[in-house]
Amino acid sequence: KSLSRLLDTGAGVDPNNLMTVRITLPASYTDRNAFWDQLLPRLATLPGVHALTDVTGFGLLGHLLEVCRGSGVHGRVQWGAVPLLTDARALASTGFVTGGSARNWKGYGSLVDLTTHGAVEQAILTDPQTSGGLLVACAPEKVDEVLDGFRREGFQRAAVIGEIESGPPAVVVA
Repeated sequence: KSLSRLLDTGAGVDPNNLMTVRITLPASYTDRNAFWDQLLPRLATLPGVHALTDVTGFGLLGHLLEVCRGSGVHGRVQWGAVPLLTDARALASTGFVTGGSARNWKGYGSLVDLTTHGAVEQAILTDPQTSGGLLVACAPEKVDEVLDGFRREGFQRAAVIGEIESGPPAVVVA
């Protein structure tokens, strides 16, 4: 009975802004899981933070879509605001993409509007290979404070990449 209720419980995210962060582990960390175990509780206590998820196997769009599905909201991503690893776009444009990107798109692409973008952006935003990206939902009035908190923790590239709005669960990339 408890498990059934847990499966029916949404993520609890109100319509708010989103951020993503690229994380480069300090040299002293050799275990990524230990790093996350230490860092996430500190980040979760920042005022205005409603949800945190590391962007792993489902890519940025897949994880955002899960937040939207769980909360019954609509996500909007500004492609130009998404921080990319050096040469990611150039590599994707020459065909260096994973099969996982295509499988991810097949699994959830019907709920994503990428009509103003092409195959390169699709491959990058659905790529299951990540470099420690973190997706965060926070209150709009707390964005500056949350960004400052991330920067104090060493995440200089923390950026607002979009927002969550009222609407059916789906994602639009503008």
